[in-house]
Amino acid sequence: MEKSTQDIGHEMTRLAEDARALIAATADVAGDRVGEARRRLAQALENGEELYHRARDRAIAGAKVTDAAIHQHPYQAIVVGVGVGALLGYFMARKSDRNGG
Repeated sequence: MEKSTQDIGHEMTRLAEDARALIAATADVAGDRVGEARRRLAQALENGEELYHRARDRAIAGAKVTDAAIHQHPYQAIVVGVGVGALLGYFMARKSDRNGG
């Protein structure tokens, strides 16, 4: 999960860099349509960065809360983990039986 999150972050950074390069490359191009497109792209970059930072901050806060809860109640966390694993195993076995496999 962490690897894919890092990949998404890397791709978003590259996309933002490419968009900024496009804005810079078209700075001397005249025309209302180009100017409007540049303005919308710049606004989309700002909105995207804000959403990214907000999502990252929420994910970090959630991870900290989860970590604290696990440290405060380690045995309950183990029981929940085993229970979820058992349920997943049960449902996967049922699906496998239905598919003849």
